Amino acid sequence: MGDLPRYPLATLPTPITDAVRLRDALGGPARCPRILIKRDDLTGLGLGGNKARKLEYLIADALALGAHTVITTGAVQSNHARMTAAAACIAGLRCVLVLTSRYEVPALEGNLLLDRLFGAEVRFVPAEDPMLAVGRDEEMVAEVVREEAAAGRLAYVIPVGGSSAVGALGYVSGTAELVGQLRDMGVAPTRLYFGSGSRGTQAGLTLGARLSHATYKLWGVAVSAGEPEKIERAKKAANDAAALLGVEARVDREDLFTDQGFIGEGYGIPTPAGLEAIDLVARTEAILLDPVYTSKGFSALVRHVRDGDIPPTDTIVFLHTGGVPALFTREFVATRA
Repeated sequence: MGDLPRYPLATLPTPITDAVRLRDALGGPARCPRILIKRDDLTGLGLGGNKARKLEYLIADALALGAHTVITTGAVQSNHARMTAAAACIAGLRCVLVLTSRYEVPALEGNLLLDRLFGAEVRFVPAEDPMLAVGRDEEMVAEVVREEAAAGRLAYVIPVGGSSAVGALGYVSGTAELVGQLRDMGVAPTRLYFGSGSRGTQAGLTLGARLSHATYKLWGVAVSAGEPEKIERAKKAANDAAALLGVEARVDREDLFTDQGFIGEGYGIPTPAGLEAIDLVARTEAILLDPVYTSKGFSALVRHVRDGDIPPTDTIVFLHTGGVPALFTREFVATRA
C-alpha cells in the first residue's frame, strides 16, 4: 500500500469499544457474545465516517491527475457526499454534488447543511424507486463535467459511495489496521457486521480480509436494493484494487454475501428494529447509530444474538461507519414524537 498515493484526511487508527454494557443488556455472557465496535465514526473528517478512508486514496488520485474539481453523487442526505465536500475543502478542490431528492427543494438540514457549509455546489435530480439510493444522475454529472471543461477546469468523477477500485483501497488498509488491533487484543472474532450500501466498503473489506488473513466472516447488511448489480460492482472494485496493489488474490461472487432481510421499506427509511437499535446502543454505550446505515446493520446483529445464532463464547465486531448528521433531520426527529 505504501507506493500508492494517499492524501491524509482521517484520524487513524480509530479505536475499538468493548461494548460491555450493551452485552449485559442483551443477556450477558451467558447469552450474548462479546461485542466490539470498530469506531470508524471517529475518523474526524467532516464529522467522521467510513468514507474518509476511501477519500484518502480518491483525493490523492484526483490531485495526481491534475484535477481542479471533484464531482460525486448520492442521496440528498448522503454521508459520502458530505465527506467528499469536506475532503475537497481540505485539498483545495472545487466540489460539485449531484444529489437525488424526493422533494424539489429539500430541507437544509443534516448532511445537506454540512455540504453547504463545506462550500460544495449542489445540484438536485429527482429520486426514483425508494428501495434504491440514487436516481438518474448520469446526465447531470456529464453536464457538470462539460461545464467544468468549458471553464478550463479538469473534473474528477467519484462514483456513488466512492465505490471504485481506488476507493476500495481504503478498506484494504482499514482491514489491516483492524486485524492488527484484534491481534494485539488477543481475540479472533467470528463475524464482522456492517451496513452495506453502494458496496465499495464491502469490496475493500472482502479483499482486505483475504490479504490480512482475517478470522471473521463478513456479514454485510443491505440498506438498499439492487443486489445483482451491486455484487458485480463490488467484485469489479475488489479485483481492480487487487490489480492496483499487484497481488494475485481475487474476489468471487460467493465471497460477497449481503443479508437482504433488514432493508425495510427502502433506502433512508428507518425500520422499527433499526430505531430500537439506535436507542439500545445510545443508552448502553453512549454511541450514536444513524437511521440509514448503522441502525439497520446493528439490528441484524441484535436479531442474531437474540435468536441464539451466535454462540455466547464468540466475539463479534460491528464496523461503525458513521452517519450521525442524519439524526438531525426532521424525518428522523419525527420518529421520536
